Amino acid sequence: IAEASSALDLSEFSCAICLDLLKDPVTINSGHSYCMSCIKSCWDQEDHLGVYSCPQCRQTFIPRPVLGRNSMLAEVVEKLKVTGLQAAIPAAHYAGPGDVECDVCTGRKHKAVKSCLVCLASYCETHLQPHYESPAFKKHKLTDVTGRLQDKVCSHHDKPLEVYCRTDQQSICYPCTMDEHKGHDTVSAAAGRTEIQVRLEVVIATKHSEQSAVEDSERIFTEMIFSIERRRSEVTKLIRDQQKAAVSQAEGDMERLKQEIDELKRRHSELEQFSHTEDHIHFLQTFQKISAIEVTTEATSNQINSLTATVQQLIVDVGFHKEAIGHLESEVQALKNENKSMKAGVQECSRYSWRWCLKLHGVAEKESEDVRSVALTY
Repeated sequence: IAEASSALDLSEFSCAICLDLLKDPVTINSGHSYCMSCIKSCWDQEDHLGVYSCPQCRQTFIPRPVLGRNSMLAEVVEKLKVTGLQAAIPAAHYAGPGDVECDVCTGRKHKAVKSCLVCLASYCETHLQPHYESPAFKKHKLTDVTGRLQDKVCSHHDKPLEVYCRTDQQSICYPCTMDEHKGHDTVSAAAGRTEIQVRLEVVIATKHSEQSAVEDSERIFTEMIFSIERRRSEVTKLIRDQQKAAVSQAEGDMERLKQEIDELKRRHSELEQFSHTEDHIHFLQTFQKISAIEVTTEATSNQINSLTATVQQLIVDVGFHKEAIGHLESEVQALKNENKSMKAGVQECSRYSWRWCLKLHGVAEKESEDVRSVALTY
């Protein structure tokens, strides 16, 4: 209850301009009280009009009223200061770094809560009340507080930018529709925002789709290159194993042939001696050995022919596998080049503005189809 009473006391004895306790209070003809310096500052800004108004109720006065100190009110305020109730004013109401200040507050500025596009000013909660209560402000356009009010006002007509011109793709005011933009395709600012928002969402979705397609393409290319590299490694190992086996077999056959040739030379020498013998019985007894030598010679000839065929087949196989490896290497290099081109395309796509994203979408789809066809081929 004490806190509520303190808040009530403060609201009754606070200046509506600076929102602090009244300093050197004066009461004007409307019945509202202000700090002497605050009301003087407000009316100094209205001197060029010759009409002076109450900041709260907007009652006007002509000529400028003479201000006199309200002694009774000043004594009450001094008593409030003694009790320390002025400390109850919340510091959160004051504008801090990055906040938009109230344009009406004097002294320490309060934080603005709304901006008026007609007044081209921002107001705190207290100074905003006349816009809600007084009929004079009924047609004023309030917006979320902003520190760049001039950006929302037409530079030619000093009117709020409430219309969007599709023809020139810019925000304009209502008088502009009858002047420079007469006959243009125009919609409300809200409708223009909705249209552009939809287009922007389409562009974002398209870029996400393109990015997914590029990632899929890169993944497929990577898998294909890895598969071909693995296959090439397997083929190379197979060729080397076959070469080792063939060479080992050929070396074994050659060693056996060498031994058989040496044996044949030895037997040839024996036959030379046998052919000159004059012992007929010995000749007939060794005839079977001669037949065995002929069979051995024929077998040796067959082994030589088999070895020759094996060597020739090995040469053919090696040539075939070398050709296959060369073909695989060419395909791997082609895939790597294609992958580089694809990455370059992605970088180029990211440099373009969103206006070209829809055109690039068709290219990304074609690349994705090409990648799928290559994957099916392999």
